[in-house]
Amino acid sequence: MINKKVLAIILGGGQGTRLFPLTEKRSKPAVSIAGKYRLVDIPISNCIHCDIKRMFVLTQFNSASLNRHIKNTYRFSSFSDAFVDILAAEQTPDNKTWFQGTADAVRQSIHHLLNHEFEYALILSGDQLYRMDFDDMLNDHINKGAEISIATLPVKAKEATEFGILKTDEQKFISSFIEKPSADKLPGLESEVSDEMKNEGRHYLASMGIYIFNKQLLLDLLLSNPDAIDFGKEIIPQSIDKHKVLAYQYEGYWTDIGNVGAFFEANINLTDEVPEFDLFSSTDSVLTRPRILPPSKISGTSLNRSMIAEGCIINAKEIERSVIGIRSRIGKDTVIKSTYMIGSNSYQDIAELTKNKNEGIPAIGVGDGCFISNTIIDKDARIGNNVHIEGGEHLENREEETYVIKEGVVVIKSRSVIPDGFVIK
Repeated sequence: MINKKVLAIILGGGQGTRLFPLTEKRSKPAVSIAGKYRLVDIPISNCIHCDIKRMFVLTQFNSASLNRHIKNTYRFSSFSDAFVDILAAEQTPDNKTWFQGTADAVRQSIHHLLNHEFEYALILSGDQLYRMDFDDMLNDHINKGAEISIATLPVKAKEATEFGILKTDEQKFISSFIEKPSADKLPGLESEVSDEMKNEGRHYLASMGIYIFNKQLLLDLLLSNPDAIDFGKEIIPQSIDKHKVLAYQYEGYWTDIGNVGAFFEANINLTDEVPEFDLFSSTDSVLTRPRILPPSKISGTSLNRSMIAEGCIINAKEIERSVIGIRSRIGKDTVIKSTYMIGSNSYQDIAELTKNKNEGIPAIGVGDGCFISNTIIDKDARIGNNVHIEGGEHLENREEETYVIKEGVVVIKSRSVIPDGFVIK
């Protein structure tokens, strides 16, 4: 099978400053999504559903949480060659620097990659939300004799300035590439797209940061260009005139979760009646760590367009258009709207809850009589009683010890303690 000749390389990204404080103690691929998954589960699940089961995840910042998740989740038969391994940046006698970019990360990891037989390298991002049939992209790559394939997404003119834009010829090979072109440079960059995309005004092909390289070409490009550190900005543009670079056109749902606003929107949109990214698929479900948790217990709560993960204890008055993560606890008379509550790592027993109460420390979760909206509550945060947190565009960006406000979204930091009566509005 051709998929046995594919090695997947999932790029964990840099320090993740745009997702701070969610990346304060974890790498980007380890950030929780939809209340029970991690971002890294998305590319790994896509690979497994396409029978691509040899994967490296490249990371360098706060990788301990990601390591634990990978180790506890992706276990394959001892009699197969399947694996998901973490490759963290490491100093060697030949190299004493961190990963400098996407291409440099792969270059520094080559000695590990070459321990495995493969003909094609599938390079993916660890912070995107999408479903893709890599089989179709790989077959297109092989059948058309491509040396590099780039997954592309048709976008409108107003979005094109935020992406690397590719122009294709009649055979879908890429003839030119411009990184984040200004609006005045867009005329002439249109590519042939489907009638459905034309009707939506999506005439420009944006790079999704998903690549297939023939093995030998990848090695040649990385080793002969030691100063080229990034695929999108250097390796790809430099290859277009010299090699057969094919565009693979993808027309499904895709979002780059690069900042707090995009992360918040991606999670809240999962509560839509018919979400663009459907977690309820029976054929290509998102895979993650199986947990032995009890069903969620909900008492006296009005629920509307919300997702509740396993193991929650909820006595809230109302929860609307929100995602409530594993082991979440929410007190009486509390109203939660347009909020992503990531949950907690463990339960507090009666003795610990009593001790916290006697010491005036809120329990893990959200207390009684609170109002919370447009907020992300990171893992194991403690929010007291009668707290009012009302995010929105009226709030200016700022960072405090226990919370951060970005793009109108209030992010309560992991393990923070928010006292009774605290107000943000």
